Amino acid sequence: MTESARTPRAASVGQAVSPEATFTARRVQHRRRRRIRRLAWGIPLWILALLFLLPFAWMISTSLKPDSEAFLIPMQWIPDQARWENYREVLFGEASILPAFLNSVLVAVVRVLGELATATLAGYAFAKLRFPGRNKIFIAYLATSLIPAQLLLVPRFVYFQQLGLYDTLWALILPGMFTVLGTFLMRQYFIAQPDEFAEAARLDGAREFQIFFRIYLPNAIPMISALAILTFVWSWNDYETPLVFISDPEHFTLPLGLTNFVDETGAMAPALSMAAAVISIIPILLVFLIFQRRFIRAMTESALK
Repeated sequence: MTESARTPRAASVGQAVSPEATFTARRVQHRRRRRIRRLAWGIPLWILALLFLLPFAWMISTSLKPDSEAFLIPMQWIPDQARWENYREVLFGEASILPAFLNSVLVAVVRVLGELATATLAGYAFAKLRFPGRNKIFIAYLATSLIPAQLLLVPRFVYFQQLGLYDTLWALILPGMFTVLGTFLMRQYFIAQPDEFAEAARLDGAREFQIFFRIYLPNAIPMISALAILTFVWSWNDYETPLVFISDPEHFTLPLGLTNFVDETGAMAPALSMAAAVISIIPILLVFLIFQRRFIRAMTESALK
């Protein structure tokens, strides 16, 4: 090969690396490190997620077995023959959970609507309206959360009995429509919103309710969604309050209805109980899946502010 033929190759070998190539190489390395970092964090999180899901997997597996196989050791995760009649018995049998299910839906929906109405209005008033003793009233209201809820059961029982609300669903709905936490969350959210919005609206002749409903309330949708999820879950899982204020089986909510599944000896029927438990968690999953993006957005905005 001649000298002239070897010169271009030598020149290309000795040529300096361009800035674009260096930037591309660093970008590739950065992406590779990010993937390794995600993998290092992802594997432990997936393991933890599987550990948290094990009780739910056991619940679903037990709901498809006869009672005699519920507590066998070693456990059989996949039954030889799934007993779907357990769900049919739970839904349409003598101890059907459908009435209790409907009562829980009614109580939860009304409580959520009432909580959102009172919390948003009170939170806006404590955050944006100026009136004498505003901060002192809010601190006094906040201090009531220090009282254990169990101490209020007896006075509330006597009060509702005198009003004729004992053994009615209103005894479960009314206390859940006014909560300190809901007012506190909405107040903190409205405080973080600029006051200039309200001042500009007042200059244009807007009234206070118009400012609240047209400016601040639409911006608070993420926090309202988060509060709706929390209120729904608290209402749906509430066992103590119905146990004290409800005695008629027709007014039982779902947590009380789950205690009706017993065998001929009076002991808990594990298969039917787990089938009812599987049905009871479906509404919570649906609510969270529908509002999860707004819930995460609200928690993120609250953390940043």
